[in-house]
This record gives sequence, C-alpha cells and structure tokens, in this order.
Amino acid sequence: MRAPRIDPAEVVFTAIRAQGAGGQNVNKVSNAAQLRFDIGASSLPEALKARLMAWPDQRIGQDGVVTIKAQEHRSLPRNQADALARLQALVDAAAHEPKARRATRPTWGSQQRRLEGKKRRADVKAGRRGDY
Repeated sequence: MRAPRIDPAEVVFTAIRAQGAGGQNVNKVSNAAQLRFDIGASSLPEALKARLMAWPDQRIGQDGVVTIKAQEHRSLPRNQADALARLQALVDAAAHEPKARRATRPTWGSQQRRLEGKKRRADVKAGRRGDY
C-alpha cells in the first residue's frame, strides 16, 4: 500500500513554549509546535486508519489522536514543518506492509555440506578422547 500524503488542512497546530534551558525570550516566545491529527476524522483509507490505530506508538492516544511536539528549531514555521514531516513518516511506516515470508526447504547440497561439517567436527573431538 502506498502511503497517501497528509493534507495540512486535517492537522491542528498549537504554538507552545519550548522546554529546555532559558534564554532572553524563553518566557515570552512560543516557538514550539504541537501537532494534533485525528486518525478517525481524516481522509486516509480505512485499512490505513486501522493499521495506524493498532500501531505501537506512544504518540497515538486511545482516542485515535496523534500528538507530536516539535521544538528543535528556533522558528515556529520550521517546527511546524518538522512536526508535519514526522507525522508523514509515521503514516509511511504504518502503510508499509512487510512481504510475507514463504517457507522454503534447504537444498540437498546445503544439507550435505552441513552434515559433512558436523562429521568433520565430530572426528576432531573423537581424536581428542584418549583410550584409557
């Protein structure tokens, strides 16, 4: 399944104060961005919604709302873009379906090589035993 692009209109951004060490503007400027994305109300395909709801990620709440906090950059627009990129990465990861593994049998030659190696090792160990 190919992951659809997230529509920015379905995302709610809130400007909050960033954590960490203070500076001159630490108590005045809200540069961190908090992203909230409601999985159930989104335009994603139903199969992808179900995979996202079951996805083991602490950013996805029980109510199906993804909350991402971005505070890496010093400007609010860059933090918003970073949060949106992380949301898209989460959706891309959930959309990727791993290829099913088909059980195969070892070849006759590989079985013979394995048994030959075991016999050689057994001979080495048998040679170490002393006859008392």
